[in-house]
Amino acid sequence: MKPRWRGAFLYPAALVALFLGLQGLLALAGVPLTQQPTIAAFPSLAALLLSLPWRLKRAWGESSPWTRLGVRCRLAVLLTSLLRGLLLAGALLVFIVVALLMAGSQGQWDLTPGLLLNAVALGLGVGFSEELLFRGWLLGELTLLIGYGRALWLQALLFSLVHTRFDLPPSELLPLLGGLFLFALVLAELRQRDGGVLWGVIGLHGGAVGGWFLLSQGLLTLDGTGPAWLLSTANPIGGLIGWVGLGLLLAGLKTQLPNQRTAVAKAARPDTGARRAS
Repeated sequence: MKPRWRGAFLYPAALVALFLGLQGLLALAGVPLTQQPTIAAFPSLAALLLSLPWRLKRAWGESSPWTRLGVRCRLAVLLTSLLRGLLLAGALLVFIVVALLMAGSQGQWDLTPGLLLNAVALGLGVGFSEELLFRGWLLGELTLLIGYGRALWLQALLFSLVHTRFDLPPSELLPLLGGLFLFALVLAELRQRDGGVLWGVIGLHGGAVGGWFLLSQGLLTLDGTGPAWLLSTANPIGGLIGWVGLGLLLAGLKTQLPNQRTAVAKAARPDTGARRAS
């Protein structure tokens, strides 16, 4: 079964409308602006979790939606993929931190239990929800519509446009768009490497977001580290150093041996039988 473009557009539009509408209601109720997105995110995520299986059954003809999305798999595969993603996130952040220290950033120790808890919650929430939506549903839906090759580039373009800040000057906007685009390619390649299992990209995305929050808020001073196009402190992948780190990750994932890919793909199949590729 092949989905339709109209549904592929209306489904995420409805989720975005729900998220923005909830923020509007919270504003009318007097909730502070800084708290509105966080509060609105919970019912929006619940709506995504409830509606996504229905979407896959109706538009894709999929009888096992959570397996197809890469969420349901054997526990050993889940933990292995998640750990791999976290290690890749750690490697990327170490590369960026070394560059920051060489550029004049100073280490500090303002780490608190509350800050650590916020970093874990942020990484888990962003990693799970965004990867479920982008590398889970969006990449799969676009693959059914236009094939994996073109879907790979289109999901990266949409991911970069959704996450960028268009109020930035061109010298910062363009590197940020490029970094986000490259990050989406890395995430898609990692999911393919993991045989469709989603937990590796959840670990990489969530680990990068939560880890950078922890570093920037409690472990590093980020003043005087050079031009933003070279080393962005607002978003570490929005500068040339971030591009280099992501490029190394992508090259490493693409050079994996074919028999390793096959082994991972076989391991990703559920106990009840072979899964269909997304």
